[in-house]
Amino acid sequence: MRILFVGDIYGRSGREALAEHLPKLEHKLDPDVIIVNGENAAHGRGINEKICKSFYELGVDIITTGNHVWDQREVIPYIQQSQRLIRPINFPPGTPGSGAAEYQLDDGRTLKVINAMGRIFMDPIDDPFRSVSEALANERLGQTSQAIFVDFHGETTSEKLAFANYFDGKVSAVVGTHTHIPTADAHILKNGTGYQTDAGMTGDYDSIIGADKQVPIQRFVTKMPVDKMRPAGGTGTLCGVMIVTNDNTGRTTAIDRVCVGPILKEYIPEI
Repeated sequence: MRILFVGDIYGRSGREALAEHLPKLEHKLDPDVIIVNGENAAHGRGINEKICKSFYELGVDIITTGNHVWDQREVIPYIQQSQRLIRPINFPPGTPGSGAAEYQLDDGRTLKVINAMGRIFMDPIDDPFRSVSEALANERLGQTSQAIFVDFHGETTSEKLAFANYFDGKVSAVVGTHTHIPTADAHILKNGTGYQTDAGMTGDYDSIIGADKQVPIQRFVTKMPVDKMRPAGGTGTLCGVMIVTNDNTGRTTAIDRVCVGPILKEYIPEI
């Protein structure tokens, strides 16, 4: 299975970058499934139904989120009935929405997508190791699902690496989100799980992790209350990860980063 994952879409610049570059990536990479993290898609904070539907029209299949999932309150009734927009699985029981989605391709193959969130330097939340273990209790990689993909939304590299190694061989791939900086460590773990610490941001890189530079600089320099952060409005870059898995085993056979747009060096893998 060929899986394209697009990292945190940040504001209008990120949405425009997705719309501009996704068709070219579909042509060159020929993905079976397209997953995006959309938790910052609405003016840099949260997502709403209108944006979700615009992503589906572009060819996106599943949307993951993170700690900003509830910032647009109108998303709550939508996520309760949506099968394609998911939130971190380790939110407390009773939280609206689902932490996992099953997507069936036209040829009958099945992909399970799980969204989890870290706990280090993040809001208090349930244990992601236990929550994902429970979600995988009846799964047999390559049998019940041809592939299992996890978006691990977390702050620290150590927690992301620990999570990926804990589930090595039980899921097809673990890709990190949240820091908005693409990492250069795409590789396959010992037991066949593909991994990259962070997919990076889809947005304007002439910024501070997607935000207009002036406000965060003022915060660091003055330590005084300043205006709310606002998304940078320049041309966006799309960053993500391309993954290829073996349908019989569910293990990753190839994984590499994707980067299209200005500021960062453009890179489209040949896998």
